[in-house]
Amino acid sequence: MIRPLIVVLAIIAGSGTLTGCSTVTESASQQGKSPTATMQAYTRLGLQYLQSGDLVNAKVAVQKALEIDTDFAPAYNALGLIFQVEEEKGLAQKYYLKAIELEPDSAMFHNNYGAFLFAEERYTEACKQLAQATQDPFYSNRAQAFENLGLCYRKIDVDDAAIKAFRRSLNAGGARPESLIQLSDLYLMQGDMTLADTYYDQFVELVNQQRVEHTARSLWLGIQLARAKNKSSTAATYGLLLKNLYPKSDEYRLYKEAFQ
Repeated sequence: MIRPLIVVLAIIAGSGTLTGCSTVTESASQQGKSPTATMQAYTRLGLQYLQSGDLVNAKVAVQKALEIDTDFAPAYNALGLIFQVEEEKGLAQKYYLKAIELEPDSAMFHNNYGAFLFAEERYTEACKQLAQATQDPFYSNRAQAFENLGLCYRKIDVDDAAIKAFRRSLNAGGARPESLIQLSDLYLMQGDMTLADTYYDQFVELVNQQRVEHTARSLWLGIQLARAKNKSSTAATYGLLLKNLYPKSDEYRLYKEAFQ
């Protein structure tokens, strides 16, 4: 699923130590920064406050950017994120749409709004926004946008489109664990064991390289694949891991119902 963390990762525009608003103002003045640079600095500061959980100062910082230019689209995008975290859904939507109105070609804005709609279970609308986000070939988070789009297509049962989106995610971003597991699961559902195994083996290689850990979903998928190939010892190993690591998961419940 598209988690709130995905949204945060997609929009944090800068990094570094959290700085007070007065420091930003003084720094901008002393270094002769342009109004655009100052607005960008305030917006980054607001996102840093958001990341640290300080929603009050996050809004203060972003509002300072809008005091300079009321049509600064990134500030409205930031407000959308802030109000989404605050669960002010109407305001979040208002500001996301304002950002998109001002910069309709921004892949980041479409991706963030699409993730918001996904969280609200408005999947058809979400898929449209996420599809728009994938159109920019230079979008730095394009691989994530394709993965988000694949997850969205699965929610509306458009599996062929989901497969295409997950494969595009891998092409754009290399070995992405979520896309590998989703593709393996989709091909298993379609009865294509060769491709299901291919993508699952790529995921397992990431596990072996300690680049990712097994989830309840990946273990349950491994059990099903092993059972389909009559590899009972492999299935038992995955089953034991599922029991020990995720005993309260839905996947372990399904495992017990199906095979014990």
